[in-house]
Amino acid sequence: MSISGTNFSITTPRLILRPWRESDLSLFAEQNADPLVMQFITGTLTRQESDTYVAAARDHLAKHGFCKWAVEAPGVCSFIGAVGLTYVKFEAEFTPAIEVAWRLKQRYWGHGYATEAAQAAVTDGFNRMGLKEIVSMAALSNLASIKVMERLGMIQAFQFDHPHHPDPDPLRRHVLYKLSRA
Repeated sequence: MSISGTNFSITTPRLILRPWRESDLSLFAEQNADPLVMQFITGTLTRQESDTYVAAARDHLAKHGFCKWAVEAPGVCSFIGAVGLTYVKFEAEFTPAIEVAWRLKQRYWGHGYATEAAQAAVTDGFNRMGLKEIVSMAALSNLASIKVMERLGMIQAFQFDHPHHPDPDPLRRHVLYKLSRA
C-alpha cells in the first residue's frame, strides 16, 4: 500500500482509494439506487441523498484527513464503490468511535475488493492518522460484511440496537466489531 501526495490517495495491488470526482456522482447514485446493494443499510437513496453522502465524505476528508473514499480498480472500472473511515454519526455506548465501512457495486462483490480496500483504509488510519481503535458494524443478517470484518482481524465486541432502525425493523439489531492498533 502506498499513499500519494496531497490528495491522500491510497493504492493497493488492485485498487485506488481516492478523493471523490464529479464523474463519480452519477455512478454512485446508480449504486445507491440498487435495492440489493442497500438492503442492509438504509434502503435506496435518491440522487440528492447520494450526492449529500459524497459532500459529507468530502467535508470529512477536509476536516479530519480521512473519509469514505471513492474506489477504483484500474483496468477494470473507474469507480466500484466507496470504502473508508468515518466518525460514527450517532450516540451509542461505544461512541465516539471511528468506523471502517464499505459499499460496492453489486458486480464487484465476491472479488475480495471490500476486504482489500478496507484493510488499506484501516492501515492508513493506524499508520498515517495514528488512530488507536477502529470499529465496524453490520446488521446481524449481513453475513457478507461480518465475514469482511473477520478477515480484517476484527474481534466481535457486542450486539446493539442501531438507533437509525426503529423497532420492529429487522435491521435494528447490529453487531459491533473492533480492531486495536496494538
